[in-house]
Amino acid sequence: MKASKYILPTEKENPADAVVASHRLMIRAGLVRKSSAGLYFYLPLGLKVLKKIEQIVREEMNSTGALEFDLPILTPSDFWEQSGRWSAMGKEMFRIQDRHDLSYALGPTHEESFSFLLKPLLKSYKDLPVNVYQIQTKFRDEIRPRFGVIRSREFIMKDAYSFHIDDSSLDDTYQAMRVAYRKIFDRCGLKTIPVQADSGSMGGSASEEFMVVSPIGEETLLLCNSCGYSSNSEKTPLILKKENGSAKFSEKKEISTPGKKTISEVSTLLGVSESETIKAVALKSEKKKILVFLRGDLELNLHKLHSLLKIADSEPMTDLEIRELGLIPGFISPIAPNDKIKVLYDRSLQKDFPYVVGSSKEDFHTQGFILEKEISGLPEFADVALAREGDLCPNCSFPLKAEKGIEVGHIFKLGDKYTKAFGIQVLDQNGKSKTLTMGCYGIGVNRTMATVIEQCNDEKGIFWPISIAPFEVSLVSIVKGEDQYFKIEEFYNVLMNEGIEVFWDDRDLGPGFKLKDSELIGFPIRITIGKKFFESGEISIYNRKKDQEDSFVFSGFDDLVARVESMRQELFTELR
Repeated sequence: MKASKYILPTEKENPADAVVASHRLMIRAGLVRKSSAGLYFYLPLGLKVLKKIEQIVREEMNSTGALEFDLPILTPSDFWEQSGRWSAMGKEMFRIQDRHDLSYALGPTHEESFSFLLKPLLKSYKDLPVNVYQIQTKFRDEIRPRFGVIRSREFIMKDAYSFHIDDSSLDDTYQAMRVAYRKIFDRCGLKTIPVQADSGSMGGSASEEFMVVSPIGEETLLLCNSCGYSSNSEKTPLILKKENGSAKFSEKKEISTPGKKTISEVSTLLGVSESETIKAVALKSEKKKILVFLRGDLELNLHKLHSLLKIADSEPMTDLEIRELGLIPGFISPIAPNDKIKVLYDRSLQKDFPYVVGSSKEDFHTQGFILEKEISGLPEFADVALAREGDLCPNCSFPLKAEKGIEVGHIFKLGDKYTKAFGIQVLDQNGKSKTLTMGCYGIGVNRTMATVIEQCNDEKGIFWPISIAPFEVSLVSIVKGEDQYFKIEEFYNVLMNEGIEVFWDDRDLGPGFKLKDSELIGFPIRITIGKKFFESGEISIYNRKKDQEDSFVFSGFDDLVARVESMRQELFTELR
């Protein structure tokens, strides 16, 4: 490809609204342009990268025996109502009505559609297992699109769904997908960590996210450097490094705490650590009022709570709603007031420790409150607090390390949530009807592209892994006159005929501009031919990742091709 025939709108300056490297560089390198909040145009260079990632995904999925489909993006509301997710998906799902007042969703995911499609096609255990997938545009009405294409409203996803006669078969496919995902991300040049994760609204018994450690990540990962345990903090069981020792206040009595409603205010006033207090969190879901008590220095983990109570979402109660339940906001006692509210105690609490708690009385707290003495029939404590760095590994008790991560892939064991909802049954080996079990597996293609840039950039721009670079070789020519131009064109044609992807910058621009564009865009290999070649036969070849340039005297096209092929193979080998 010749740059003179290409749309190549590179920029010198960073866009004002781009706060992360991938967003800045995708704009500056001419890969994308913004349409509106969370929506992007893909230009030819950016589209080439996307298509290469898609092809890697396709090859690895096909190698596992998965079958590619293409389903409608528009999905009838009937499908979502059948699974119970028409309301559960909330405001993030784009919904539309046609001229006949029929409701549809712009698909954020396709469990329902594939279930509907495959129900009449699967008759017997002999048809199983089957793993189906598509690579398709998805939609999500993000409340705050950010970080360019990392969190956008329209995105390309590879979504796959497997159907099985039993859990053993599901386990086999789940592990095959796990291996395939590692291969996909390795081939894309991404260093990923599989971590245990919460299944959220997807449901199911188990899931893992493929995370890329990055300071811009929106997820917190907890990692064990001793045994290799890894988990999203949403999923990590809380095991405290140590429990409270002796308490400042052991005698039970009421203390005046005028206007002190927060844990921080109370602990400062009384001179106790926040871990010696009990925090009350009042929430409401669609059908439940919930009151959670946990140690004052900890945060509630909503994902654990929702999973435990089997609810899709919750939100804080207002002060008025709290008072209507007979409670005093900021001064709630751990003694449950009535049966109108679901009460949970987090396992961070010690039953025999004298805590500072609310007194159920305006402007008063109680010191020396011991749970096992004050609450009759104390229930089993639940794990609903958020684990943190320094808490203990659930496998080996080594202190956990926290890292920020970007999710690029997610695999789930869904169980029978969708197959039951859609009545997907086959005849088993004994001729009896059996409901299938199901898995699903997603990869964000645009997000993978942006995350590669987050890992592969420097002060000059991007350095693409050669497997997904828009072009493998940049040919930069610095020539005067037609004779020199036609000579460089001979180099271009030879390389192209050898099957090497070449982007020839033949624009009538200065050498500095061309070289900077090549480094900004991030072509893995650059060949520069200019004045020295026409004087002494000298050519330079540059490795973008290593930022290393070597010069040699041209001795023939075979030698040049061999040098390029050697560098290509080196760069591909680094991906394994």
